[in-house]
Amino acid sequence: MVTNITNLGRSGLSDWLIQRVSAVILALYTLFIVLYLLFNPGLDYATWSGLFAQTWMRIFSLLALLSIAAHAWVGLWTVTTDYLKSTGVRVGAQIVIILAIFVFLVWGIQVLWGA
Repeated sequence: MVTNITNLGRSGLSDWLIQRVSAVILALYTLFIVLYLLFNPGLDYATWSGLFAQTWMRIFSLLALLSIAAHAWVGLWTVTTDYLKSTGVRVGAQIVIILAIFVFLVWGIQVLWGA
């Protein structure tokens, strides 16, 4: 049996499920934004700001942001484990990826919920 410590105990099924659920959430969010832009041709800052001031939109955006982070991590973890054969290089790349995803996630939360 082959084991990989960078898998963090996840199974292939959980990775598959994370990818599919996050993809559906991102598709719904993208569809909503595109339709909103199409149905509001004279969109100004006040209207756009008003949309994102609503709690449900902030929660939907946060869900999309978390979905991007999860989707990116599973995808990039798969790519690094498939193509980076040296353990040191692979773990180093994965640490950089984790840090970048974390920074973007915290930054996105700050933008969404900050003052």
